[in-house]
Amino acid sequence: MTENRHRALGLSDETVLEMYKTMLLARKIDERMWLLNRAGKIPFVISCQGQEAAQVGAAFALDKSKDYILPYYRDMGVVLTFGMTARDLMLSGFAKAEDPNSGGRQMPGHFGQKKNRIVTGSSPVTTQVPHAVGIALGGRMEGKDFVTFTTFGEGSSNQGDFHEGANFAGVHKLPVIFMCENNKYAISVPIEKQLACKNVSDRAIGYGMPGVTVDGNDPLAVYEAVKAAADRARNGEGPSLIETVSYRLTPHSSDDDDRAYRSREEVEEAKKLDAIFTFADYLKGSGILTDDISSRIEKEMADIIDEATDYAEQAPYADPESAMLYTYAEE
Repeated sequence: MTENRHRALGLSDETVLEMYKTMLLARKIDERMWLLNRAGKIPFVISCQGQEAAQVGAAFALDKSKDYILPYYRDMGVVLTFGMTARDLMLSGFAKAEDPNSGGRQMPGHFGQKKNRIVTGSSPVTTQVPHAVGIALGGRMEGKDFVTFTTFGEGSSNQGDFHEGANFAGVHKLPVIFMCENNKYAISVPIEKQLACKNVSDRAIGYGMPGVTVDGNDPLAVYEAVKAAADRARNGEGPSLIETVSYRLTPHSSDDDDRAYRSREEVEEAKKLDAIFTFADYLKGSGILTDDISSRIEKEMADIIDEATDYAEQAPYADPESAMLYTYAEE
């Protein structure tokens, strides 16, 4: 990355340092969750590792005071940017009553927090895409000024929900940003067995919207693409499809053994492009991140995650009697 690119995008030194801290926090929370899972303390992890740059770069290009986000299950960087905390995410991992996503009822990664306009997702993949389109339509009908932003994996771009949502948004020129986080694998299926076209973004033309593919390991490139899409949407020019290309550094989930379908050499080669390190190098080259600042950030992250883990582990589970709440209409 060329030094000081961020300033050309209108981003201050303080903002890009905050982007880096958010990326790092997502990574550190994720790493802690894997340790807790292997220790038998939390049941499941679905990881963001390798995709933090795309997530944080995109979320920083949105307006956190009014836009709605409909994230998919890996989007820890997105939801942290929009106001979720390490404690919120740990409460979800431990399935405790205070979990803001679902009160401990959903698996981790099913993000939802009304106060921060994070719209609840569900386990069937891609259902968030038509929901994002519907919210955008509702906002237009009510004369409101917001953009909806939804993410999904490249495997989800093959689902009917994506195509129906994209078609409807294109026809009605709705203020929606579709962002595909292409991490090369739909669980165990590699990208070349998923798509006949070269890029997911090639599909945009069929729905009358611009499509662009960007480096998902470059948060500034993702920021620039999403900012342009948000500006288009706010100007009434309709939806956009953005594809960010990175690599899933972990197995699909804590229940997956990725050695069955990809080599260790492939994974190690991908780690050379890990944005946690390449973006840190950019910030150091720009004079923003020094060794002293880096040490302070590492200490801050450790303290945040230790506190969040301790709090969530000791927090109470939901009362068994509450199991039927929010399922049927109540008097």
